[in-house]
Formats: sequence, C-alpha cells, structure tokens
Amino acid sequence: MTRARRSLDWGFPRWRGYGGSRDAAQVRLCDRHGCDQPGNCPAPKSPNSPERWYFCQKHAAEYNAGWDYFAGLTAEEAAERETSERSENAGYREAAHYGWAGSGDGSRSRDELRALDLLGLAPDADFDAVRRAWRSKAKEVHPDVRPGDEDAAKAFQALQLAYEVLRAAEERREWRG
Repeated sequence: MTRARRSLDWGFPRWRGYGGSRDAAQVRLCDRHGCDQPGNCPAPKSPNSPERWYFCQKHAAEYNAGWDYFAGLTAEEAAERETSERSENAGYREAAHYGWAGSGDGSRSRDELRALDLLGLAPDADFDAVRRAWRSKAKEVHPDVRPGDEDAAKAFQALQLAYEVLRAAEERREWRG
C-alpha cells in the first residue's frame, strides 16, 4: 500500500498550476455525421431559435454557405421581414450612456450648446444672461413686430425652442441641487 502524498498547496486550489487537473476534459464533437473534429462553432438550427448545432470550422463554413434566412417564408412575408429589420437598423445611434459626453466642459448637453450658440452666448453663460439674450433677440423677430414675415416667424420659433431647452436644463440643475 502506497502512502498518500502530501499536497504542496496547503488546501488552496488556486495555488496549483494550470493543467494540474486530473479529470478528463469534455470535448463536444462536430454534429455533422461522421466527423470526429471538435464542434466549437455554434450555428442556429432555424431563424430566431435558441437551439444550435455545433460544427467544426470546416462544416460551419459549409453550413453557413447554404444558409437561407428566409427559408419557409412566402415572398410577401420575406419582404415584410426584410423591410422591418432594415427600418430597425437603418442607422447607428449613440448609446444612451454617452449622453453626458459631447463638446464643451461636460456640464451641458449638445442641445444646450446649440441653443446657446443660437442666442450668441458662450457655453458657460448663466441663466440670467440667457434670459436677457432671448428677450432682446425675440423682440427683434416677434410676429407682432414683423407681421407676415415668414423668416422672422421661423427665427422666433427657433429662439423659443432654444429658450425652452435651456430653461428645462436649468430646472433640472436646480432640482438636483
């Protein structure tokens, strides 16, 4: 009878070296009949299905070459699915958690900076300066001062929108404390 060897890790398994496990590693074989290569490339069994085939790289490439995403759909259903997916992925949008970033010192959003630019103010202007600039510019292009002038009406609407953006931002800042 052999004596049990003393372990050198003092009961801490993380101190053992890599590959020190005595268990056999489980290897999944390729799902293609007759293939004995490891199946480490998942491939969907059908569209929008969580079930997967596991092929070797050679058979995964072969499977993907013949893949038809619209298999089993009529021409109308395929066209409808294609247009719906194109409309969803029509353009790239900025992630919501990057909303705080942008030009400036980081304390103002991009919309606020545009509004300040429209009012002719610096990015660090306080709300009293915003109010004074808005009043002076709005008096010049107000529809009561220039009746029938389309350009003045559009300029007044732009000024109103800029003031609303800055006022809402100021309220948020006051609310946060």
